[in-house]
Amino acid sequence: ERLGRYGVPFLMFKLRTMVADAEHCAPQWAGARDPRVTPLGHILRIMGIDELPQFWNILRGEMSLIGPRPERPEIARHLDECIPFYSARLLATPGITGWAQTHQGGDTTVDDVTKKVQHDLYYIKYLSLPLDCQILLGTIQMVLHLAKPRPKQETQPFSAVNNSDTARIPVNK
Repeated sequence: ERLGRYGVPFLMFKLRTMVADAEHCAPQWAGARDPRVTPLGHILRIMGIDELPQFWNILRGEMSLIGPRPERPEIARHLDECIPFYSARLLATPGITGWAQTHQGGDTTVDDVTKKVQHDLYYIKYLSLPLDCQILLGTIQMVLHLAKPRPKQETQPFSAVNNSDTARIPVNK
C-alpha cells in the first residue's frame, strides 16, 4: 500500500525481491546490501525490472511515469511529523521516477528525506514538459548505468516505531 495524490491510498504493484515475511517486526525500507533481498531480487533491482509492474498503476491512473515516489502510509506518517511540508509532495501524482531519484538517489536518513522533499517540491513548482524530459533522460542514463546519483549512507535500521532523526529511512524499493 502507498499514498497517492492527495494522500489517497492505493496498492502499488511490484515484483517481490525480498524473502517472505521480510518485515515481520516493523515496516522498514531496504538499504544498501540488505540481507533480506534475494539473489534474484538483487539482479531485478539493479536492472530496474522490479519497477515494471508499476506501469499497471499508471494505466489505472494511480501513478504517472514522472512524479514524487509514493510512500507507505505508516512511514509517511512518521516523516510528516519530522519534516516540514512533507505532505506537500502529495499534491502531485506519484511517479515511477522523479527529480529526487535522478538527483539524490536513495534516502537513508531524515536529512536525506528532507532533501528528497526539497527536490519533490522543486518538481511540483516547476512542472513542465522540458523538466519531465530531463528527468526521463536522467532515468534512462541511470538504468543503463551511465549516470548515478550520490551513494546511500550506511546507518542503523529504520522502524516505523523509531522516532530518531538518525534512523535509516527505507529506500523506495
